Amino acid sequence: MAVYSSDIAFTPSVKKIQEKKGSRRGYAHMEDQGGWRTEIDEQLTGFLAERDSFYLGTATSDGQPYIQHRGGKPGFLKIIDDTTLAFADFRGNRQYISSGNLAENEKAYIFLMDYAKQRRVKIWGTAKTSSDPALMDRLKDDDYKGVPEQAIIFEIKAWDTNCPQHITRRFTEPQIIEMTENLRIRIYALEQELAALKQ
Repeated sequence: MAVYSSDIAFTPSVKKIQEKKGSRRGYAHMEDQGGWRTEIDEQLTGFLAERDSFYLGTATSDGQPYIQHRGGKPGFLKIIDDTTLAFADFRGNRQYISSGNLAENEKAYIFLMDYAKQRRVKIWGTAKTSSDPALMDRLKDDDYKGVPEQAIIFEIKAWDTNCPQHITRRFTEPQIIEMTENLRIRIYALEQELAALKQ
């Protein structure tokens, strides 16, 4: 029986439901075409370089899931090699749930959103923590205020993109400033004209 990269998510139970709901044929065709990607390509590299946040999913040894937001400067989720990502794990509320989960269950998941362009990327893999000084130095951003406590190294098993359906567009403050720059210039010019007319 063939093994596909998407089997990490498409378990026999999932495939059974896909069959019942009528989507299995399409996903089987996707699998026959090579399935989900397992290495970082130019598309993913560009996407990661723009992201300033993502969600990290972990689970306990008995399967209790947990999702944690991670944030930093754009591109803080760094590429180590073709199948490895890593990021500085900044000090937060000091609950250490993700770290505790990874200590007993290495399976992990990264979910990244680009709300402005209505794109999302899902990455399945395994993760572990590290305090290696050389790696920590490679991951830190000197002009970012966060204090890194450790690194998290993520080994990619499969990744895929989603369609833009149901993603409500949202914009960051820098994006809004850029989008409204011409309006602000025009408003300033009109204010100057109005002031001159009043004189």
